[in-house]
Amino acid sequence: MALVEIGGLKKTYPTGERALRGIDLTVESGEMVAVLGLSGSGKSTLLRCINRLVEPTEGEVILDGVRVTSLDKRGLRKVRQHMGMIFQEYNLVDRLSVLENVLSGCLGSASTWRAVLRAFPKVDIDRAMEFCHRVGILEHIRKRADQLSGGQRQRVGIARALMQQPKILLVDEPTSSLDMKIGVEVMELMCTIAEERHIPMLVSMHDLDMATRFSKRIVGLHLGRIVFDSPTAEVDRATMHRIYDGAADE
Repeated sequence: MALVEIGGLKKTYPTGERALRGIDLTVESGEMVAVLGLSGSGKSTLLRCINRLVEPTEGEVILDGVRVTSLDKRGLRKVRQHMGMIFQEYNLVDRLSVLENVLSGCLGSASTWRAVLRAFPKVDIDRAMEFCHRVGILEHIRKRADQLSGGQRQRVGIARALMQQPKILLVDEPTSSLDMKIGVEVMELMCTIAEERHIPMLVSMHDLDMATRFSKRIVGLHLGRIVFDSPTAEVDRATMHRIYDGAADE
């Protein structure tokens, strides 16, 4: 059984926009899958439907045998502890320190009073420090998040996601706000850590060069539908036409 199984996933927004039109997709343990497509193709919506930050209109998502789309609020809170999300715009709390932002990754498993008081046990603090060291921001742990560069902020986001002990990393356009050099460094870091920990990644991207450099498999979305799904080595000009122009007549 695949670690993630997605079947018939659809999302129609109240405006009538059909963001996803029936997505069938599986992700195996240890895979790095790049989801390519133009703006509006459904990439971000797909990631957010997997962890139900956006509620799907129809279809199902199964993570490691658990039907995510059937869970109540309590069950969803529990399963989200194992779905690390790394955001395009970092999604950090600017007034909090780097260490506090990283520790927020374990709020889903902390008791209510600990979460409110941000009174984390030593074992969590030690893990947060370890991850800060691993992503190269240990010397910045006392700084406020808004004092960091873009690349440093994304590293905080990676460390925060690792605090969840994730079974999968959902990564939304992680380099689009960064220059090329820093973007490559961030992708190398994420891929190395994911490989070390055998964590699969589903990464939405628009940069073909970045996708072919780091992914083993590319899924192409166009107007909410999968138009290509194959190993990266098989990508060619015809593939790119299908991803970026393939459903233009709809």
